[in-house]
Amino acid sequence: MTNEIELISLDLRYEGFRLKAPALEERLLASIALRGIQEPLEGVDLPATQGTDGVPDHRVLLNGFKRWRCARKLGLAIVPYSSLGPDEAAAILGLLKTSNDRSLSILEQAAFIAELRHGRGMNLAEIAAELSRSKSWVSMRLGLWVEMSPKVRELLFRGAFPVYSYMYLMRQFMRMNGVKAQEIVCLRQE
Repeated sequence: MTNEIELISLDLRYEGFRLKAPALEERLLASIALRGIQEPLEGVDLPATQGTDGVPDHRVLLNGFKRWRCARKLGLAIVPYSSLGPDEAAAILGLLKTSNDRSLSILEQAAFIAELRHGRGMNLAEIAAELSRSKSWVSMRLGLWVEMSPKVRELLFRGAFPVYSYMYLMRQFMRMNGVKAQEIVCLRQE
């Protein structure tokens, strides 16, 4: 169900889990300026505290960060929003289940799977079963996340270094030759 909510009511804690694409965001900004937001932002409603008549205290955004930034640039106070599940783990699983439809990259999938594993305490088998995927599918994404240093993650997710180059060139070089991600970043900075 889609609701109209205040843009400022959204918690952006997972923004760093989504890749930035400035050129795509500029095109989206022009589209939203002409037609408004066509697809609702998606997240999870956190439980209401006593005395709030069942209204969520706040909502955590999981999908729609580009739309959120565009709405903010355009001064839109109210945006369409849809909840993906009853709690953060269920909402993340819901997002991952439809990740092909929502075009989550493998790195974005890895970030959310790492959150389920380490932040929500789910084990590999539970995640695989919930997503109807193999344990190796989940394990490969967890391994990818663990291999990246925080600096490499930050560079990739803010769009400062091409994901394709990392995935198909740098990562394989690092794995084959035992080069640590920190060493690659140091080489890039020189």
